[in-house]
Amino acid sequence: MEEQNNVFRKALLSIPLSKTITSLEAYEITFPPGQAGGRHKHPCPVVGYIIEGTTVMEVEGGSPQSLTAGSAFYEPAEAVIARFDNASTTEPMRFVAYYLLEGEQALIETLPA
Repeated sequence: MEEQNNVFRKALLSIPLSKTITSLEAYEITFPPGQAGGRHKHPCPVVGYIIEGTTVMEVEGGSPQSLTAGSAFYEPAEAVIARFDNASTTEPMRFVAYYLLEGEQALIETLPA
């Protein structure tokens, strides 16, 4: 954690990017209790932050990760996301997603299970 004039900076995520980014769109997204994100992918890199709740995120071929409030995440462009689910059956899960766009792109493509 870095301190400067009473401002604290805590590193959450560092990802090298090789794409040209022409715009950024940010969304706050809320999943109700038990909501599954479904198998999907994005044409652009997505960086995000869990505001409240817990999600289970799994990039296809990798291991599931449990991300709690305060956690940052990264979804690479074109990577298949097997899971991005609200881990709670009683509480909502809320996060911010930053879509790093290159020109005009859709934000998400849903895929068959």
